[in-house]
This record gives sequence, structure tokens and C-alpha cells, in this order.
Amino acid sequence: MLQDIRDYDLVRALVEQGEEELIPSDVLYAIMDGENPIKVWREYRQLTQQQLAEGTGISTPYLSQIETGKRTGSTEVLISIAKALKVTLDEIVIQPEIDA
Repeated sequence: MLQDIRDYDLVRALVEQGEEELIPSDVLYAIMDGENPIKVWREYRQLTQQQLAEGTGISTPYLSQIETGKRTGSTEVLISIAKALKVTLDEIVIQPEIDA
């Protein structure tokens, strides 16, 4: 129990310092429901497609195609998008499901 309190205090301090972020359940549920993570994070960060595209040096249509799954972004582009959204690459890359 004491360790739980210490962990809570540590996480709370990191959040208050801006080093950690609490993610709203709406964001997690949207991604778990199959929405494109880039779109979900972009909307959570209150960015338009144009703003995110300009911030990453790509065209708005290209970003739109990535968000709709019509195109896959290069590793370089996805890293740039992740940085602009302040998330890790793992948080925006859709992992294919593996059938057992």
C-alpha cells in the first residue's frame, strides 16, 4: 500500500511538471475502436489537418490519405508526425493483428 502511494505521488509530480501526461479515456477508446491514431491524437491536440501538415512539412492531402488509410507514411514522415503530436511513434503506428 505504501508503495502505491509513493507511485501515485511520483506520477502526480511528473504530471504537474509536464513530464508525463494523463490520456483521456475518449482518446484510448477511439483508438481501440479502430479510429486512426494520428487523427485521434491530432483532434485531441486541437490541430487541423493543415496545421499538422505544415508542422511536419507534408501536404494536407498526403496527411488526409495517411489518416484514412489510403497511404502509409514513410518512417521519416511518421516520426515527424509523432513529434508534432508529442507522442511516441508506437502510439500512432497501427500494428497489424496476428492470427494465432
